[in-house]
Amino acid sequence: MPIYEYQCAACGHVTEAWQKFSDEPLTTCPACGGPLTKLISNCAFHLKGGGWYVSDYKSSRPNSAIPDSGDTGAAKTSDSGDTAASPKIK
Repeated sequence: MPIYEYQCAACGHVTEAWQKFSDEPLTTCPACGGPLTKLISNCAFHLKGGGWYVSDYKSSRPNSAIPDSGDTGAAKTSDSGDTAASPKIK
């Protein structure tokens, strides 16, 4: 349920109310009985970071298929020192 804020036009008292969307808005101040107006509040939901919509969905390619920015296209070497591009000759 959303929380709505109201401010009294007579005394300036601010009050909060948990209300359904279908509930009628409050009209009288609980402190002095004056008329209330609904305030527009900041939203508590924040989208932070760049490109959140891209990073939240799983990529169809595995991370190893994405080339590094420093990759020059040179042949990769295995742990034994052999290049992956050249076949072993026995």
